[in-house]
Amino acid sequence: MAISLKPVSEQVIVITGASSGIGLATAESAAEQGAKLVLAARSGETLDEVAARLSQNGAEAMAVDADVANRSDVEQIAVAAIERFGRIDTWVNNAGVSIYGRLDEVSDEDSRRLFDTNFWGVVNGSLVALKYLRANGGAIINLGSEVSDAVMPLQGMYTASKHAVKGFTDALRVEVEEIDQAPVSITLIQPTAVDTPYPEHARNYMAKEPKLPIDPIDPSEVAEAILKAAASHARDVKVGAMSKINTTIAKVLPKVGDKMTAKMADKQKRDEAPRDPQGGLHEPRGGGRTHGR
Repeated sequence: MAISLKPVSEQVIVITGASSGIGLATAESAAEQGAKLVLAARSGETLDEVAARLSQNGAEAMAVDADVANRSDVEQIAVAAIERFGRIDTWVNNAGVSIYGRLDEVSDEDSRRLFDTNFWGVVNGSLVALKYLRANGGAIINLGSEVSDAVMPLQGMYTASKHAVKGFTDALRVEVEEIDQAPVSITLIQPTAVDTPYPEHARNYMAKEPKLPIDPIDPSEVAEAILKAAASHARDVKVGAMSKINTTIAKVLPKVGDKMTAKMADKQKRDEAPRDPQGGLHEPRGGGRTHGR
């Protein structure tokens, strides 16, 4: 069956991790284009403020306090969307968090919590959304990373989770699009480093405050790619020149890639003491900002 997607202006869009960063930037852009929005995150108070602000500017937006690691919470996001708007057209699995630290130093508890959010959150969102999208069609858009193909030292478990997101998304695409020929578009978005509060929300084991290793792109670029995929079928989308370069090197010249990424270790540290080592891994740290500090 051919996949036919609506213009963003005619869509009901669910966005997880919508209280800051890429999720917030996508919500703002989608609101400007006239989409109806269901915004989900753990930061309930911040999310309410975001939804209220977008609504005051003429958008139709609602907030759902949810932890994507819990399937029951994700089911409630879908129920809220159906109760308010009657349908779901696009589901964006964006919620995610990182850990800065060597793999042999990070606790199993922290690693499992990261996977609960980054991987199982995508699984939960995708499978819940699929139940609603099979009949009438739509898009499932999962946020991977350039490190779905490449790697990043000192963020090894984050890298592993994004590899897992890619494997899950690719397999789901084959089952849904190719075998079932269902009218559902399954897209993986792979940004390079993005200027968001991502480092300050990360769990930090290092003796220094974390930062992004390279000059980041603006979150609006990722939001644009997400909303383009919501309206036009795409398999995977690499956002930012470095994403294209690093994923290609990882596939074609893996040994060269290893040496290049090893040099990124020290570039992920600010010359200052850690501000909030716990970050937002286990408890939300609020949000409301698209960009980092």
